[in-house]
Formats: sequence, C-alpha cells, structure tokens
Amino acid sequence: MLALLSALALLLPMERAGAAGMRQLQIPADGDRPAMSGAVWYPCAGEPADIAFGPMTIRAVRDCPVTGGRLPLVVMSHGVGGWFGGHHDTAVRLADAGFVVAAINHPLDSGRSPLRRPGDLASMTGRPGDIRRLIDHMLTGWPEAGRIDRERIGFFGFSRGGFTGLAVIGGVPDFRLLLSDCPTYPGNRWCEQVRDGSAFALPIEHDGRIRAAVIADPAAGRLFAGAGLARVSVPVQLWGSERGGDGVTPADVTTVAEALPVRPEVRVVGGAGHFAFLPPCGEAFAAAVAAEGEAELCRDEGGFDRAAFHRAFNDAVLAFLAGRLGVAAAR
Repeated sequence: MLALLSALALLLPMERAGAAGMRQLQIPADGDRPAMSGAVWYPCAGEPADIAFGPMTIRAVRDCPVTGGRLPLVVMSHGVGGWFGGHHDTAVRLADAGFVVAAINHPLDSGRSPLRRPGDLASMTGRPGDIRRLIDHMLTGWPEAGRIDRERIGFFGFSRGGFTGLAVIGGVPDFRLLLSDCPTYPGNRWCEQVRDGSAFALPIEHDGRIRAAVIADPAAGRLFAGAGLARVSVPVQLWGSERGGDGVTPADVTTVAEALPVRPEVRVVGGAGHFAFLPPCGEAFAAAVAAEGEAELCRDEGGFDRAAFHRAFNDAVLAFLAGRLGVAAAR
C-alpha cells in the first residue's frame, strides 16, 4: 500500500487544492432535448463545510474560485432513480486531487426529474447523449471551460450509469436480449418497444473524447455479450459487488469483462452488495430513504464496512484515472 501511495504521489499535481469547490450546473435545453441540472466539483483553496441537499450533506466549498489550469475532467452518471450528488464522496476526492468533476441528473431517469420515464427504454438509450451534452457544455459553456484540458477526459458510472459509460465509450447493447427475460415491474414497456422497433428510434451516441472509464456494477451488462464491446479501445476499471442486487448480478460484470477487447482492471468487492458503491449514509438520509421504502440503499449485509470500503475505493478510482489520464503532465 505504501508503494501504491508513493507512486500515486508522483502522478498527482505538486500543488494540491486544500478542498473541493462545488457549484451547481444548469445546461439549457437543445431542441427536443430537455434542460439538465447538475453540479461541478473542482480544486479550491477554501475551507470545506457541510452543504445540505435535503437529508444529505456534501462537504465542499460552495462557489469558491477554481484554482489551477489544464485540469483533467471526469463526467459522472448515476444509477436508476439517482441524482447528480449520488457519488459526491468520489467527486470530492477527485476534485481535491486536481480534477474537475461534473455530474447531471439524467432527465428521463433521475428521481429528481419531473420528466422521469423509467418504464420507457429511452431512459436507457438517451443516457449516452446526456453525457455527450455534459462534455460539450463543460468544454464550451461552463464559465471556467478554459481551465479544462480537453485531451484528458474520464468517466465514472454506477449501475445504469455503468451501462451508460460502456455505451458512450463505444459499446453497442443488443436490446433484443431483453426478450428472453423481460422486466416485469409496473409500467415497463421495454420489451414491447423492442418488438415494435421503437426502442431503436433514438440511436446510442458515442463520444471519443473519453480516454478512460471507471464502471461500477453495471446494470444490463448482459446486453453487451458477444461483440457488443468490440469497438471499445479505452482503458476500463471494472468494479463488481460479490452479492449484486437491484437486478444487477455478478454475471453482468463477468459478461462485460469478457466482452471488452482490452483487458480491464477488474475488482470484485467481497461481501459487498450493489448499493455499497453509494456513499456511506448519514442518519438523516438513512431515515429518509427507509421512510420511502428504500432502506436497502443504506443497508450492508454481513458486517460489510461501507465507510472503510469507500476510502479504499475512492483512492483506487483516483489512482486509475490519474495514471490513465496523465494528471502530472496535465498541470
């Protein structure tokens, strides 16, 4: 571990920020594509404080000036029903090390979006285009766009966000594979849309600007079986939970690992369930999700220590992205 930390120190900028700054983000509508809300974390020299978002708190410095230049960018994609702050601890860790991190609410698949349509396959097929729009905005529309190094862009995604990442870096999911095991929750029209062809009305958008990707417990990994990932050429760090959950199984991770033409860095987390990749829950947040019938978001089985795992997880994500994007050369 000491050797890893020493190597990581050589990769990171010599002048590290003292905290992560945070600003909220608004991306305007574009034709028939709706506006998107989100947040940006970035290097900052201020003192962090707790910022409340309902029952959740994020520790950062609100709206402080950005420090540094030629900063690498990481874009984030949340899971089903999630939101832009769903991986705030990872975002803060990266920002404190010199990254700009941007995350949005996927308009058709965020629990905080009035446009949410989880039973419509567009909630999946539209996600890669959301990420492409986010990158466009960060490079041309964000007020601090000139500080970003457009040659060093990475991706982080969890669950459906992992599916999103695999698609945006070149993956082609075969939605016909859904027909052998159609989702059955109320309002789901996926298989109907595959059969009538409407599932393919919105083409999957790829983005060659992404140079490295971290994929955590990807949902629907089986849709990339065979040649579905044959066009992916960027390095991937692939995480899986031993227990799975919420429809994601270890087989999804195995399918992705076997389909990637470039061998990924695979890490299976012993004892972890699917939601272990979400940040440790504070008491207020745990109580709020339990009241909504979603206590599993904060529940870990068998004594699994989510807080300890996230310290190691965030360090490993940082080490991978720093190494693959060449952070030291970028500053």
